[in-house]
Amino acid sequence: MPSHLMAVYNRADVEVDRGEGVWLYSRDGRTFLDCVSGIATNSLGHAHPALVAALHEQARKLWHVSNIFRIPGQEDLARRLTQNSFADVVFFGNSGSEAVECALKTARRYHAVNGSPERIDIVGFAGSFHGRTYATINASGNPDYLKDFGPRLPGYEQLRIDDAESIEAAIRRPTTAAVIVEPVQGEGGARALSEQWLRHVRRLCTENGVLLIYDEVQSGMGRTGKLFAHQWFEGLAPDIMAVAKALGGGFPIGACMATAEAAKGMTFGAHGSTFGGNPLAMAVGIAAFDLIAKEETLANVLSVSAHLREGLERLAADYRDIVEDVRGKGMLIGVKLIPNNREMMATARGHGLLVAGGGENCIRLLPPLIMTIEEADEALVRLDATFAATRAAAAKVA
Repeated sequence: MPSHLMAVYNRADVEVDRGEGVWLYSRDGRTFLDCVSGIATNSLGHAHPALVAALHEQARKLWHVSNIFRIPGQEDLARRLTQNSFADVVFFGNSGSEAVECALKTARRYHAVNGSPERIDIVGFAGSFHGRTYATINASGNPDYLKDFGPRLPGYEQLRIDDAESIEAAIRRPTTAAVIVEPVQGEGGARALSEQWLRHVRRLCTENGVLLIYDEVQSGMGRTGKLFAHQWFEGLAPDIMAVAKALGGGFPIGACMATAEAAKGMTFGAHGSTFGGNPLAMAVGIAAFDLIAKEETLANVLSVSAHLREGLERLAADYRDIVEDVRGKGMLIGVKLIPNNREMMATARGHGLLVAGGGENCIRLLPPLIMTIEEADEALVRLDATFAATRAAAAKVA
């Protein structure tokens, strides 16, 4: 049967029907242990009762109203975010891409109102992923995502993480507005950046009047065992930060967070959104935030992710012909493979395990933050079977 959808996805042969906790059920009766979580989005699993209740309660009252009116839920969620972070102010959108767009505009506007409109350059890094809008693909610089979309936007460049000389030169350049970086790269292969690297870049930005933007769309909201990944390191807060994905527990929310100083140019008329911060999103976001920020939830992330990491290291030792490296932080885990990662994802689905792809030939495990030790063990059993099947298939070919 022909599809009426744009063919922009190479979709897997899973027609989803419903989910519960870490489990996803397809319409043909198959059951999957979901370690994709909507790509680190369903942070509290599928159909969490508290989120369902919040959505139903709000849906009976009010769905949408223009941002020309005050929306109390926005103030409530913004207060939670600012009280638990470096930020003073928040702008709500609907996605990570929108949060990053706002961050980029905030940075350039900051310099413009400070009398330096020439400071427009945004310095990013190879292997990054900041979204799929035109500005965000330019910020990431991935040639596959830029291909055939016309000329690149001016003022965007990407450097290698390990090119210290070029990084320092770029930050010292008088036309540089901001540096944008993921403290833990997601799509780029689950690479956790070191404290030493982040501290060096933070210092350079401060010394040269350059704003530091963290993209914590994937690494934020509890995924690493802290509310935000950069909070593992004292004194390394950004000036601006983009969050989304887990912020709504699966409901579309994005947020651009900033200090009052960095956001000084975001005055009346500078930015806006039709659906951003709508009452439905805010009700679910508040419920999700309160659960994710609980000590018990973050402690669970630490214990279960450590258990998963230990099990993955054992698998890596048993399958040296398949696994090259285990990396990441918390429940943002990457397994760098020797065989093709896309083929491995398909094999895993055949064993009832859903994993995500990633750069550098990685598969990523991004389970809900509520995963139990027993469910983690089941994921390891299914991944073991996946690797064994891959090895057996390679032996037959040989």
